[in-house]
Amino acid sequence: MERSMSTDAGTRSSVACSIAPMLSVRNGARAVEFYKAAFGAIEVFRIEAPDGAVVSRLSVDGAEFWLSDESPQHGNFSPESVGGGTTRMILTVPDPDAMFARALAAGAHEVVAMQEAYGWRLGRAVDPFGHHWEIGRPLAA
Repeated sequence: MERSMSTDAGTRSSVACSIAPMLSVRNGARAVEFYKAAFGAIEVFRIEAPDGAVVSRLSVDGAEFWLSDESPQHGNFSPESVGGGTTRMILTVPDPDAMFARALAAGAHEVVAMQEAYGWRLGRAVDPFGHHWEIGRPLAA
């Protein structure tokens, strides 16, 4: 989420401050297609290496994340390589039930069914690449 703008006095260019996750996956090109189908992601940027490895920036209704093929030589491992992930993605959307169903239809697997808990309507799914997604929205107060 963008918080502020800073100007580099040397170049006079504005740079937005933001934090975005970078998911390491096996078969990045296939992962891009999954996220398009599961979440309606739009590919904003892509670099593809001669060997087919991908680095891609994706946007889901303006919420961005990155993905790349894992590269163990650089210390970037997918959940498949390490036997699980250390991070969960939180996807907040107006209609979490519909997004959850869409993700399952695209190939994700249910971890926790959609429910009301902790003041949220949410469910948890794992994508085909081992990343866990909590999909939900806060309940009206």
